[in-house]
Amino acid sequence: MIFRSNRKFQSAQFVCPAFFLRFETSKPFTGSGNVMKKEIKDKIAKKRKSPDKVIEEVITTHINSDFDALASMIAAKKLYPEAFLVFPGSQEKNLRHFFIHSMSYLFNFKKAKDVNLDTVKRLILVDTRQKSRIGKFADLIDRKDVEIHIYDHHPDSRDDVHGDIEVIQKLGSNAALLARIIRDRGLSVSPDEATVMCLGIHEDTGSFTFSSTTPEDYRAAAWLAEQGANHNTISDMLTRELTTEQVWLLNDLSRSAAKTIINGVEVIIARVVTDEYIGGFAILVHKLMDMENLNVVFALAQMRNRIYLVARSRIAGINVNEIALEFGGGGHPHAASATIKNKTLIQVERDMQKILKKRIKPAVKARDIMSSPAIHISPDETVNNAAIKMTRFNINILLVIDGAGVLEGYITRQVVEKAVFLGLKEIKVKEYMNIEFSIVQPDASLKEIQELIIRERLRALPVLEAEKVVGVITRTDLLNILVDKPLIPEYLHESNAGPQFIRYKRMSGILRERLPANIMKLLINFGSMADELGYNVYLVGGLVRDILLRRENLDVDIVVAGDGIKFAQEFAKKYGARVRSHRKFGTAVLIFPDGYKVDVATARLEYYESPGAPPIVETSSLKLDMYRRDFTINTLAIKLNTKDFGTLIDYFAAQMDIKNKVLRVLHNLSFVEDPTRVLRAIRFEQRFDFKIGKLTLALIKNAVKINCFKDLPGRRLYQELKLILKEEDPLRAIKRMDEFDLLQFISPDIKLNQKGGVLLEEIKKVISWFNLLYLEQPFESWKVYWYGLTSSVNIEQFRVLSEKIGMPDQKSSKIIYQRTQSDLLLFTLRNFHRDSYQLYTLLDPYDTEMLLYLMAKAGNKKVKRLISKYFTTLKRTKIILKGKDLLNIGFKPGPIFKEIFDRLLEARLNNLIKTREDEISFAKDLKAREIVGD
Repeated sequence: MIFRSNRKFQSAQFVCPAFFLRFETSKPFTGSGNVMKKEIKDKIAKKRKSPDKVIEEVITTHINSDFDALASMIAAKKLYPEAFLVFPGSQEKNLRHFFIHSMSYLFNFKKAKDVNLDTVKRLILVDTRQKSRIGKFADLIDRKDVEIHIYDHHPDSRDDVHGDIEVIQKLGSNAALLARIIRDRGLSVSPDEATVMCLGIHEDTGSFTFSSTTPEDYRAAAWLAEQGANHNTISDMLTRELTTEQVWLLNDLSRSAAKTIINGVEVIIARVVTDEYIGGFAILVHKLMDMENLNVVFALAQMRNRIYLVARSRIAGINVNEIALEFGGGGHPHAASATIKNKTLIQVERDMQKILKKRIKPAVKARDIMSSPAIHISPDETVNNAAIKMTRFNINILLVIDGAGVLEGYITRQVVEKAVFLGLKEIKVKEYMNIEFSIVQPDASLKEIQELIIRERLRALPVLEAEKVVGVITRTDLLNILVDKPLIPEYLHESNAGPQFIRYKRMSGILRERLPANIMKLLINFGSMADELGYNVYLVGGLVRDILLRRENLDVDIVVAGDGIKFAQEFAKKYGARVRSHRKFGTAVLIFPDGYKVDVATARLEYYESPGAPPIVETSSLKLDMYRRDFTINTLAIKLNTKDFGTLIDYFAAQMDIKNKVLRVLHNLSFVEDPTRVLRAIRFEQRFDFKIGKLTLALIKNAVKINCFKDLPGRRLYQELKLILKEEDPLRAIKRMDEFDLLQFISPDIKLNQKGGVLLEEIKKVISWFNLLYLEQPFESWKVYWYGLTSSVNIEQFRVLSEKIGMPDQKSSKIIYQRTQSDLLLFTLRNFHRDSYQLYTLLDPYDTEMLLYLMAKAGNKKVKRLISKYFTTLKRTKIILKGKDLLNIGFKPGPIFKEIFDRLLEARLNNLIKTREDEISFAKDLKAREIVGD
């Protein structure tokens, strides 16, 4: 590549500003750059005629604005016509930025120093949301009287501002994001505006060559072309020749470029020093990458009193945005920059080396991507057993390993199915296994693995260490790494599921934001203990899901890729907790001194020998552990090991389903294996206001149609139903169950007809009323709904139902008894005309839940008033005297004390006595008149 210095460069360079400013002459500018600037500014000054106004709305962007930032500001002006355009800081005085300055005159930009922050009521941020990159406008962020609107396409960072309105999408350019909004709203843009916006798209996508370019960038550019964007102008701005100073700077960059290996990855670090500011440093770095065919470059330039960092990466695993963030900059995973003050070049380079070692992950090895333990079969087992194991674990290939742990070969599903079809299912596996296979060591590189699998068309590649199988790498494992996202089999999701989310995401900042300090410390300690034991440990379950949903949840569940029970025992020893373990399932519960509990599980896989049967548990990998979960939204895991703390792992596109508020199962037999998942689907659907996916909906209907519930133990059904009834508003879930005809599986006599629906609505109102009383009387709302749901079931069938669902004997007996007496009690209340004490003695034997149920069922104001009186007045009434007081009066200890206390309570409830003195007088009167025995 040859670089030429052209002293007439400036005249050709700024045909673009001349075009935008619509000068009447087509004659090009000549002479020095300073003369040219003066000519343009003089002509622009004549066009500026709008008087100063109070600035209440401001559109701004990041410091050191580029074309995409400028384009985004001008685009945002279309959405906020009353807002003022203001750069957040001073701009560089170079020819490239002269274009931006020219635009600022044309579109009547204001200077930041002229903006009175006290008058600003709305701040619109474009092409950034980092507080540290918006200059003086950062002072507005924490003001409650200022609305913050954000339009950005950059990845998340620790310094991000949160706004009242946030439009954030990972596109190649921010101008494309805003262009789509303008297009969708039917707003018009002028050819000048279209050219600026299209220029922004071209710059941030490298004219559609960067890997971050998306289809939306192409669509936006096409639409802007239709609006009259001038591609000659865009070409002039993007392909201008280098100045003499830039050529020398590029030469210095090339000569200083030094290769260093960090965690197995080749990185180029280049550094230059110049006394004067030379623009276009990012362009020079990009040219350096093209000239030398480099993958990762970090370029440092000391210009005047600042150091400029420009970072570029073509490797998916190296996110240069994270490195730039450490220096107060930002950008994208593949391209980022930062401006650094008050540090020397040597200091910055030293800091960068430390950051790179921390941020660049070691090169991927076989041990990093293999599934372990490898599912295998003995050579002496039958082909039929191989078929069963393949179906059980949903795999297409089985390694054949003998009793000594030696790998002898493998057998495929095609061979197994063919042998079974031909009546050979009792033949031993070793007769038909393939004995020619390739292997790799745990430290084999990704390149070696890729070449083997592709060249030899392998379905699985065993990983051996000391001649023992330690894992296996499948084609899917390899593809997941190569595309940096999980490949989900088509049968797991509806066909219109859309693009998958990336597999890994840093969550440490969100964890600190969402979790209390004591929980964060606990998670960090889990990671440290796992490091000591050589295990990997993950936060899993509903807590991870609810962190993304921003819902309160402090139930910690962890999965250990290793021995979960040993992990729990060692952790308990070090941190002073107790352990309760379940060897059969490889699980344990950590119980801390304050009573807080954490569930610990060994990564495991479950399979079901028959529909509705309890699961059989075997040791597994994290991926297979996640695959056994009920719904995709519950398959997220966050790694807690110190080095990777906070890394979110998403094998099954759970983030996408959470974003789209869709509930999906992981495979088509999910409800057949465990029918209680149907009730769970309804519970989650209503709790999170999600919708059940089309395929999952069809699978629920199929489960009902083929009656998967017939062999389900009643106790498991009851436990899941109980969880539904414990929800904040179970009524919607009950109605949904009725839509699916699920109530029949609880009892055929349960009918949600109009009368039953009205009763449940009344129960909801009564519970709300009772909660608002703040009586501090504990009760279980689910029991009230249970009474209401089963109100149409006669007492004999209610007994049968209680036995079927395995309700504990003592609880069952009490509930059945109260249910037997409920109609009689309701009749008595409707005809009650006695005093308060008689009302108290009538209602006191009954649970709060039964009385609330009767209150809802009564449909009678008198009954409701009586029960309300009992709760608000009578039940809270207590006598003051104690046993020692009766002794002082002269009573002898014995059963008589209860009789006296009952008489005192009766008198107090009927307002015959009110004070302690009244009670003493009343007791003395009983003694004197010998109404009660001595």
